[in-house]
Amino acid sequence: MYQLILRLFVKGYPHTEEPSVRAACGKFSGIAGIFCNLLLFLSKLTIGVISGSVSITADAVNNLSDASGSLVTLLGFRLASRPADEEHPYGHARMEYFSGLILAALILLIGVELMKSSVQKILHPEPVEVSAALVIVLVLSILLKLLLASFNIRLGRQIRSKAVEAAGMDSRNDVIATAAVLLSCLIGHWANVQIDGWIGAAVALFILWSGIQIARETIDPLLGAAPDETLVETISSDLLAHPTVLGVHDVMIHDYGPGRQFATAHAEIDSRTDVLVAHELIDQLERDCMKHHHVLLTIHYDPIVTDDELLNRMKEKVQMVATGIDPRLSVHDFRMVAGQRHTNLIFDLATPYELHGKHAELKETITAGVQSEEDMEYHVIINFDDIAFNQPAAQK
Repeated sequence: MYQLILRLFVKGYPHTEEPSVRAACGKFSGIAGIFCNLLLFLSKLTIGVISGSVSITADAVNNLSDASGSLVTLLGFRLASRPADEEHPYGHARMEYFSGLILAALILLIGVELMKSSVQKILHPEPVEVSAALVIVLVLSILLKLLLASFNIRLGRQIRSKAVEAAGMDSRNDVIATAAVLLSCLIGHWANVQIDGWIGAAVALFILWSGIQIARETIDPLLGAAPDETLVETISSDLLAHPTVLGVHDVMIHDYGPGRQFATAHAEIDSRTDVLVAHELIDQLERDCMKHHHVLLTIHYDPIVTDDELLNRMKEKVQMVATGIDPRLSVHDFRMVAGQRHTNLIFDLATPYELHGKHAELKETITAGVQSEEDMEYHVIINFDDIAFNQPAAQK
């Protein structure tokens, strides 16, 4: 059913890796959300007013907020699809994140107002009139929201959209909230126990919690959250798949919104390789990355010496000492500069955040480990890198 609906309404599906198809999926999600939530809002509002149930009315207003959120999502995808211009050379894709923030603000505002109404109902309880129409509307609401939640969560993960996935999670919360409302009505009718206000308050808490979750997930990429590990590993693996590339490090991805990502990476190539040949290879690798992953990649060429036996032996020894300190430590950009009295070993060391305050200690330990059993005096010169931008396994 999921695949059939998208094939019918989204041109180009299932090629969601294409920015235009991905945007069309997001817009369809917004349209479907607006239609379903407006239908539920009108149905529940009518039943809530007739029955006098504040929890049903609260649930109806929640659906209205969901419809508003779907509208914001739709507008966000439309604006995010606009091409780059002179004032915004990196495009408008981050509008998708801002639409999530607006959605979160709307949800939080409505949640606060509904909490106020529920508190009044707790202080001044009134009986709720239960009818067959009430039960039917709530049961149908639960079923429709289940379908909408499953659809949006699955679609959000497929197109990697936090906004669409958040809409699905909000629908899943609505299922729980509506089921609780139905339960409160039945308990009030059969047991003559008025818990309508308490259930309304619970619904308000669900709304507030949903707003906070959406805000967190949309603020993270705007602040510069860590890139998708799978994408980093895929780019590294693709580069290493070429036999000329001996190692990859310093992979950095900058997110300007879904479908608008820029990346830089360092590729290690044998220093004996002709410069023009290496340049042509790097150009091809950059084009392939854009073609397959829609990421604009810029590669820095790192020539490395592979035919110096002493240099290779010392590099292996430094890596062995570093790994003995912490298996996450990795060495790259290794150089050796010989002098009359000592030799400098110059390299970058990818370091986890927990060890950032221990650079002096790391240098001392590595120096001692390298110097053991060596006739020459070695001085260790380390440039400490963040491990987040370096893949220890990305070496041949």
